[in-house]
Formats: sequence, C-alpha cells, structure tokens
Amino acid sequence: MEVATKSKSSKVARNFELSGFGMAIFKKRLFAFLKNLFRYLFIIGMSYVLLYPVLFLISNAFRDKVDLLDPSVVWIPKHFSIESFKLANEILGYVQSIKNTLIILIPSVIIQTFICMMVGYGFARFRFKEREILFGILLFTIIVPMQTIIVPLYVKFRHFDFFYFGRLIGLFTGKPLTVNLLDTPWTFYILNTFGMGIRSSLYIFIFRQFFRNMPTELEEAAKIDGCGPFSTFLRVMVPNATGAIITVLLFTIVWHWNDYYLSAMFFTDNLPLSVMLTILNERMNLLNNLVNANDIYLLRSSVLEAGCLLVILPLIAIYIIGQRYFTESIERTGIVG
Repeated sequence: MEVATKSKSSKVARNFELSGFGMAIFKKRLFAFLKNLFRYLFIIGMSYVLLYPVLFLISNAFRDKVDLLDPSVVWIPKHFSIESFKLANEILGYVQSIKNTLIILIPSVIIQTFICMMVGYGFARFRFKEREILFGILLFTIIVPMQTIIVPLYVKFRHFDFFYFGRLIGLFTGKPLTVNLLDTPWTFYILNTFGMGIRSSLYIFIFRQFFRNMPTELEEAAKIDGCGPFSTFLRVMVPNATGAIITVLLFTIVWHWNDYYLSAMFFTDNLPLSVMLTILNERMNLLNNLVNANDIYLLRSSVLEAGCLLVILPLIAIYIIGQRYFTESIERTGIVG
C-alpha cells in the first residue's frame, strides 16, 4: 500500500512539474507572439504615417478634372491624366530650376563635406588649449537658428569687401572696393568654405566622433613613413572614412536640395527648385493663356501635388539607389535616434 501510494504521489508530482513547465513555455510563446504583434503593428502604423503624404500626392497628381469633382474617387483615379504635371513643369520651369539648384548644390556639397571632414579631424586628433571651448561653441551653433544672423549675412554679401581688403584699398582710393554677391551661388560657396554652411556644425560633430574611434596606430605608421599631418589626413584617414563621408554627403544633398530660407533671401533671379515650388500657387494665376480660368481653379490642388512630386522625385531616386550604402554608413558612424 505504501509503495502504491508513493508511486501515485510521484506521478502526481511529475504531472504537476510537466504542467508547470508547459505553462512556462506557453507564457514565453505568448509573450513572444504579443511582442512580435506589437512590433508589426508599430511598423505598419509608422509606415502608413510616413507613406500617407506620398500616396496622397500620387493619387491627386494623376487625377483628371472629372475625378476632382467626383466624390466617389478616394484613392485610385478613374481617369488618369498627366495634365497637372505638364502645368507644373511649365510653371516651375522645371529643367532650368534643376540647373539652378545643381549649380548651387554640387560645389556646395563637395566643399562642405571636405571642410567639415578636415575640421572634425582636427577636433578629434589634435590637442590644443582651446579645443574643448571651441568645440563647445561649435555644439552651441547647432541650436542657433540661421534667422539670427541672416541680416548681417545679407548686408555682407550685398557689399562684399573681400574680407575687409576692399576697405583697405578704399583708404588709398577713397572708395571701398565692394561687389554684390546676391543672386550668385558664391553666397553658398563662401559660407561652406568657412564652415558656416547648412548644418555644418552637425557634420563636423559626425566626423569628429568618427575619427575619434579610429586607431591611433594608423597615424603612427604614417608618421614613420614620413607623412605630415595633412598627408596623413589625405592618404590615411580620408580613405578609411568612407562611411562617414557617404552619410554626410547624403545629408548635405538633401538639406541643400530642400533649402528654402537662404535661397529665398539670397536669390531674386535664377531661383532654385525649392523656392520655385513656394511660388507655384501664385504663378498659376498667370496661366490664363494656356488653360481656362475655371480649369485652373479645379486643377489648383492637383497641380500643387504634381509640383511637389516633381521636386521630391530626384531625392527618392537617390535614396532608392543609395539606400544600402546609406544604411551601412549610418551603422558605421554610430548615428542613432
């Protein structure tokens, strides 16, 4: 009897252990399922928030006048039309505006990337007394808006005196030597050359953090081979900074392409694409010779969406082509958040 009772109690205990073990596995799987479910719901929700504006632009840009008056058309047009794109292209002067943008963008991107890389390398590798103070001032400039210094910048470029050399010449000639740099891309070139371009402080910070994490043995080996500081920077550090360079290049392209404030302040002619887009709505009223006035009223929203699509189309193409390299560069440079 005692043996039977013991065997029976051991079976009950074993079944209890198995049921407890099974419950633990069930809870673990349930937690993993809920975690994945929340993750997928979050990703789908964020994707919808981010893609909704683009889908809205595409849906409205390809609508015909009939669809704009049809309340049953929500997302997919019944009559596809590219008339809005033709009007947007005409108003924007799309090809010429892209040329004006590229004249500003390409040299500015190259100059800004190289200057910020060189300054970031100096902050990361060279030790001097005022380094921390200067770097603190640099970080402070990240949060200082451009609007606070736009007035002196405008006056300086309107009467550019070649960094006070024009005033020195004026002491002998009686008239300062000045030129008007407004409506020229030199306003952007000069700002980028002196590390005052769009988001230059952020790019310097990115390069500084990248170069700080590189091994010092590279520079020691270069020094043994007879390289000076600048030769070491060009021949050793720059080839190994591909990740940071790609990241900064893409950021610089996007911010220069989308810049409106500085372009609107420094240009009144040969406007870049970002400024032309802001006056698209006003210029639609000048198309009476091309389109009926009633049609302009109907197509106004559709043309605006088409213009926005034309502006962001090159950036989307760049992102699709360079997305893999951009993701790898972000991981290598350690940019988070």
